[in-house]
Amino acid sequence: MRGQRPGSDGEHLVQQRLGTTQRADRFYGDQVLDHLNVRMREFVARQEMFFLATADRHGECDSTFRAGPPGFIQVLDERTLAYPEYRGNGVMASIGNISENPQLGILMIDFTRDRIGLHVNGRARVVLDEEMRAAHFDLPVDPIPGRRAQLWVTVEIEEAYIHCAKHIPHLQKVPAQARGARAWGTDDVKRKGGDFFGAAAEAAERPPFQREEHKNPHLRGGLHEDTYARHAADPERRVASSPAAGPMRPSFAEQLNEEFLDRVEQVLARAQPRRPAEEEPGFRGWFSRE
Repeated sequence: MRGQRPGSDGEHLVQQRLGTTQRADRFYGDQVLDHLNVRMREFVARQEMFFLATADRHGECDSTFRAGPPGFIQVLDERTLAYPEYRGNGVMASIGNISENPQLGILMIDFTRDRIGLHVNGRARVVLDEEMRAAHFDLPVDPIPGRRAQLWVTVEIEEAYIHCAKHIPHLQKVPAQARGARAWGTDDVKRKGGDFFGAAAEAAERPPFQREEHKNPHLRGGLHEDTYARHAADPERRVASSPAAGPMRPSFAEQLNEEFLDRVEQVLARAQPRRPAEEEPGFRGWFSRE
């Protein structure tokens, strides 16, 4: 179970170690919502793409890209989003991950108009197209066959917050007559990009890909599932003692975490602190009602 503060136990630990807890709390208090406010809903309704992050039950991650016409991401209500799954390569990596682990992360970035982003994290559910339309009669029917949903993913929103503008490039759209039509849903290899990276050309020279089984003791639920719980209760605890068992050595995960944080601190110590305009007192955020 998470504590009362937004975010993970891990980020809270790093904040305490690096002295950013106060800044993080200000961000949590000002920017992190458990729903979409009016301006967020307006933003979502005009987006044409987003980036999607999922993980399977072992914590193995996948990130991907989704696109469609403006409005393809449906705002069902202030706490629920839905997006269509179009015909793809048949791998179904994201849907497969969701079937094992419903937590997902969505990042929408407007590169052309507002140059701002919106994070949405939550719990997903896969819904058949006919089931979705039976529940929501006003869903549009796309005239392009390649943009007709086979499945929908509904997202119960747990966190919604800004991705600030300072590192987002400002892009311009290419005029429609200059960019050519997109091949929605096609199986034509050339129109999908062909063998752009040369992987297929090398296939005969390599053994079939097989992913190794990874043991992740640093993940919750792994070999040391109590590691983060102990840190959350007492971030400075590295060695615990028991009258019966004697001193307890730091776990492998704790040692890795210690080494990682030491490296982070060395890098940050060399960096010159800069205070972006967004962090000035009085700044309430891009999606503020004020």
